[in-house]
Amino acid sequence: MDGESWRAAADEQAGLLSRRQLNELGVDRWRVRNQIAAGRWAERSPMVISTTTGPLSREQLMWLGVLHAGPEAVVGGLAAAEVAGLRNWHRDEVTVLIPDELEVEDVPGIDFHRTRRAIKLMRRPGPGLPTCRVEPAILLFGAYQRSRRTAQGVVAAAVQQRLTEPEALIHWVNAMRPLRWAPMFRQVIGDIAGGSQSVAELDVVRMCRDQGLSLPDRQLQRIDADGRTRFTDCEWRLSDGRVLVLEVDGSFHMDSQHWEDDLARQRQLSAPDRLMVRCTARELREEPWKVARDLRRLGVPSRAA
Repeated sequence: MDGESWRAAADEQAGLLSRRQLNELGVDRWRVRNQIAAGRWAERSPMVISTTTGPLSREQLMWLGVLHAGPEAVVGGLAAAEVAGLRNWHRDEVTVLIPDELEVEDVPGIDFHRTRRAIKLMRRPGPGLPTCRVEPAILLFGAYQRSRRTAQGVVAAAVQQRLTEPEALIHWVNAMRPLRWAPMFRQVIGDIAGGSQSVAELDVVRMCRDQGLSLPDRQLQRIDADGRTRFTDCEWRLSDGRVLVLEVDGSFHMDSQHWEDDLARQRQLSAPDRLMVRCTARELREEPWKVARDLRRLGVPSRAA
């Protein structure tokens, strides 16, 4: 088969090739048909052939999407962030960005997202799977969410997992005008730059703004009683010189092992001049005024007018 010239291209694309590529490599449609009939290859879409059979891997599904849509397409959304290393935000469906004017047939497992934006400017440089840069990928994903918390959460996660930095995100917010929820993104990114590392910490900042409390210091490094380095969620310096520390518990903290670990952490970080208090992420979302009331009673100062 023309010296098996297709093998190198297939190896670079997780075993998938478009019919256009096969034709350019000297593999005509009759040879493709024979390979499929013999059970050695499989048609994955009208445009894409796999040189392997069986279920597609995650990487192969992404290649299927971009090869089916053509050379201008890139993997976008959470799938692109996943390729960049984002953890704990998996979605089964793969998003593929395509030019607005392009018409493509549906492919199971692929969400073809049309955009008028310049895809080539958002594309991650270098060889391999065509993917969107992580910043425009997560910003576009967030901008199309119903929940602002989801949009804020993915931005915070990308920074927390060191896939990007606040400065790069602000650059892309400005470069992608118009962008839905751009003012919210700018505020959230500013809060992240100020030290917030999670949605819960962003909720604390929002609570303080809404309830008139001073903003806390966030993610401060402390040495516990065993000499280990710890990072506290939020801290305020009180008028009597003490420090009040607020730790926010998410749902995973309710697990018995995490619960015991948190109790031990609280003991080890406590000191005569450091008051440790806790609240849940649910309280911050649904009853922030109650948390603010208790913090004010404990001495957290009001925000300067």
